[in-house]
Amino acid sequence: MILVYSDHKNLCIELLSKATVLAKELNTKTAAVLIGKADEKTAKEYIAYGADSVLSVETDLKQYKSEEYASILQQLIKETNAELLLIGSDKNGKELASRLAGMINAGCIIDATDVSIADGNITAQRVVYSGNAVSIEQFQSTPAIITVPSKVFDPLPKDEKRKGDIKKISITPQHAASKVVKIAEKQAGGVNIEEAEIIVSCGRGIKNKEDIQLANNLAEVLKGRTVGCSRPIAADLKWLPEEHWIGLSGHKVKPKLYIAAGISGQIQHIAGMRDSGVVVAINKDADALIFKSADYGIVGDLYKVLPKLTEAIKTKME
Repeated sequence: MILVYSDHKNLCIELLSKATVLAKELNTKTAAVLIGKADEKTAKEYIAYGADSVLSVETDLKQYKSEEYASILQQLIKETNAELLLIGSDKNGKELASRLAGMINAGCIIDATDVSIADGNITAQRVVYSGNAVSIEQFQSTPAIITVPSKVFDPLPKDEKRKGDIKKISITPQHAASKVVKIAEKQAGGVNIEEAEIIVSCGRGIKNKEDIQLANNLAEVLKGRTVGCSRPIAADLKWLPEEHWIGLSGHKVKPKLYIAAGISGQIQHIAGMRDSGVVVAINKDADALIFKSADYGIVGDLYKVLPKLTEAIKTKME
């Protein structure tokens, strides 16, 4: 059995696409895990996107705590004799996977970029050394626990005619001594950069905070309305919130079109946008590293190029 869990529905659906491929190779089945109040609509969606069954664990837990969720997954692994558990690699998922692995003495790989079967063993790849190398790691025992970030795998086409079992399971999680004192929602300003299909990013080629409007203008005419940035703009200068930060330590994106304006192309930034469909780089330095990762390059001052590009696209789309 292959179990798939994420507290983000879209990420769980992405993981199901890889789980179905692995299940065929291992001659087993896939099960998506839901924890909390019964959600039949989501359960049916998981089946439509490839799950053979959905394990709906009904609990009276009012808040997420990794200790309690790990104890639930521990019991599910035992009951299903699961060989592999794929977990969405978000903030909660990474903590959950690591804690669970320690509880059951299992191997754990964080932020895998691919999962496969090699020589009969579960194998995963992940980026290491700030994107300068890829590590290939193999499990010698099961269950294997792997976390995968969003946008690594494309979801399967939705098939509402697929049949599968929705199993309601009652599990009493182990009581956790920790207490959640307060939950403060972070204001993201409506930005969901990981879902954007068109992104215009800016880097240290931007001289003033107000000049980010140049990127905004281009994003607007492209109907993308999403502006990203490299690390210095968000982490150092604080000109944009971290929700816009794209890179190894920021967000990983997979848009159809990615425009990098005034970004040098350090490997940390490339790691966050390497899966983009078409990449357009704008930089006045003809030797900038960003051009090695670009499909199209414009050598020029972004202060001259962006307004002209914006106007040209605006005229074309009228």
